[in-house]
Amino acid sequence: MAERVGVSAKTVSNVVNGTGWVTDELKARVQAAIVDLGYRPNVAARNLRSGRTGMVAVALPDLSQPYFAELASDLVRAAQERSITVLINQTDGRKDAEERIAHGIDLPLMDGLILSPLALTAADLEHREDTTPLILLGEHIGETSLPHVAVDNTAAARAAVEHLLSRGRRRIAAIGMQQDGPNETSVLRLSGYRAALEAAGIPFDPALVGVVDGYHRADGAAAAAHLLDTGVEFDAIFAFNDLLALGTLHVLGARGVSVPEQVAVIGFDDIDEASYSTPALSSVAPDTRALARAAIDLLITPSTAGSPPIPFTIADRASTGGHT
Repeated sequence: MAERVGVSAKTVSNVVNGTGWVTDELKARVQAAIVDLGYRPNVAARNLRSGRTGMVAVALPDLSQPYFAELASDLVRAAQERSITVLINQTDGRKDAEERIAHGIDLPLMDGLILSPLALTAADLEHREDTTPLILLGEHIGETSLPHVAVDNTAAARAAVEHLLSRGRRRIAAIGMQQDGPNETSVLRLSGYRAALEAAGIPFDPALVGVVDGYHRADGAAAAAHLLDTGVEFDAIFAFNDLLALGTLHVLGARGVSVPEQVAVIGFDDIDEASYSTPALSSVAPDTRALARAAIDLLITPSTAGSPPIPFTIADRASTGGHT
């Protein structure tokens, strides 16, 4: 290869590995030679020399949920940009599965682990013996010394409710509180909901809180139907994720409740499907690409401080009176 281009082996290595400085003209010549010769770098040998495997494991609760599927895709892309291969695992939110991932059990040698826990607590990880770097996604686990990457759920939920308030809504229901099982996300989002109401001088009404077993469309539909059946008055709904919101839209439509004229609806996560519902769903839009890049970068350059909160915006669509 080096002889073909008339350069040193070190120059070829710099082009292949993206290291050092090489002129654009020389880089183009080396890359052309790579294509002509069908060259493939010996990744195993390169990783052996560097002491790295070039692989990380990502464990998410439920890949059937669009948010986690889209997040997995963002994590894979962020890793590929850094020449890292990703092994995807699904935990189903089970504590035993999350523990096995956190402790590296039954996993091949990895450069790092990225885990979005639902059932684990900080105490469960206090005596972690595996030395593989571990990054936590989300705020489910509470206070821990392990680095984590997350959206500020309380601030984001408050922004969602403030968006509804800005549209003149005052009787705002919240769908997504969980009383059984892992419920950290619902606690934080309810806290943001209550903070927005308090700041607007609106008393908290427990009758407007819809309790759910899970975060799927059917759970949102059941909670919305229950609110309608109780006869409690409301002119807006903040659903704690988009699937709950989509289930809510289905029931409102079936019951003849017009959205947003009678009831405005906003979700959380801004999954791709939100743009294509009828009406299009407004949603809290976390920057999942930034989240993915931050998680991968923390594995490459460890920091016990984690990353700053991931930014979010409000995707204003037709379900709250927007024009999209």
